[in-house]
Amino acid sequence: MASITLQAAQTLAAAAIDKAAADYQRPICVSVCDPAGFLLAFARVDGSPLRCIAISQGKAYTAVRMGVTTEAFLERLHRENIPAGYFCDDRLTALPGGAVLKDSAGAIVGGVGISGLASGEDQAIANALAALAATGSV
Repeated sequence: MASITLQAAQTLAAAAIDKAAADYQRPICVSVCDPAGFLLAFARVDGSPLRCIAISQGKAYTAVRMGVTTEAFLERLHRENIPAGYFCDDRLTALPGGAVLKDSAGAIVGGVGISGLASGEDQAIANALAALAATGSV
């Protein structure tokens, strides 16, 4: 199974922090995990809420384990009228802000989770990181 490298994960985490600062002027937590959902890189900007640590990790984990953004996962739960617990994994979260990381060939190499902003803002940063990973430039 292909996986994002530690260096690439750290580069993505730094890019997320820079984007949050430039676009929203607020601190975030960012988590990057491997294809199995295990944490590779994490950063918490000074002043970000403590709750965002676990939330960002849960978003990265959920995205990679479910194979979709956490925004899409939330939409599925609503559409099918099922709880997240239906999947028998208490680490799953349906909070928007998580995205699957794929390489330029479309293989899943990891996941990313952002927390600290409004859900849509978290998701926008996660989506930008996923697009960056897909270009092969990290």
